[in-house]
Amino acid sequence: MKRKSDSHFAICIQSDDSDLLTPRMIYEVLPDESAANSNYVRVIDNEGEDYLYPADLFVFVDFPQAIEKVLTHTAQSHLSNDAVKTRRRARTAQRNATKPRTAKQVA
Repeated sequence: MKRKSDSHFAICIQSDDSDLLTPRMIYEVLPDESAANSNYVRVIDNEGEDYLYPADLFVFVDFPQAIEKVLTHTAQSHLSNDAVKTRRRARTAQRNATKPRTAKQVA
């Protein structure tokens, strides 16, 4: 049986915060021996950040190499799109924060 630190992907089976982890969703696992020794796993979460989560929130899976390649490519494309959207939202919020308010907006 493979150790969780050897798997490249995991399926979330439980989450307290669906903004960060979604049950039944596949997550990419990043190598982190220190985390594995503490029964944690480093995954790329829904915000596109790598973060440590308790290993018991996941089932670790092995996919054929062709599927892993597609999943990795899909995850990278998704993260790239999310990063662009996040930057746009941040710029819009910054512009809105510095705009002078009109009398209608204040009332």
